[in-house]
Amino acid sequence: MSLAVCPGSFDPVTLGHLDVVRRARGLFDEVVLAVAHNSAKSYLFDLERRVELARAAVEGLDVRVDVVDGLLVDYCRRVGATAIVKGVRGGADFDAEQPMALLNRRLSGIETVFLVGDGALAHIASSLAKDVARHGGDVTDLVPPAVAQALREAFPHPGGPQ
Repeated sequence: MSLAVCPGSFDPVTLGHLDVVRRARGLFDEVVLAVAHNSAKSYLFDLERRVELARAAVEGLDVRVDVVDGLLVDYCRRVGATAIVKGVRGGADFDAEQPMALLNRRLSGIETVFLVGDGALAHIASSLAKDVARHGGDVTDLVPPAVAQALREAFPHPGGPQ
């Protein structure tokens, strides 16, 4: 049985993330959306909320959501992963992901599979979705419905979209 881990901070999960997870699900017997926690990073949503929003986003996709605390390769070994799946939107994403993929393979032997993101979603990033929401913009075409609601609650705007 093949098991792929799709890791990320998912602060928050976007439609681009879901595109990659859906396509990974078509390639592997099992997929885990692994919410990473890095205590050195600052997040809009705490770990519990990111997990909750990720679970709502993948509902009906036959994808498990779990937490990675520590090295990704240690988590992958523990769950028996055969691959790490990362979505890339362009050259900058690949340039950032390649060294991690090489290190993960060196540490564990686990390969990273890069899936090119859907061109229609290539402009979507968690940071951009948060920025749009922070300024009262509509994020419904960037993130799943539960995340859009959570962003509206995190950044309330009088007279803005609710």
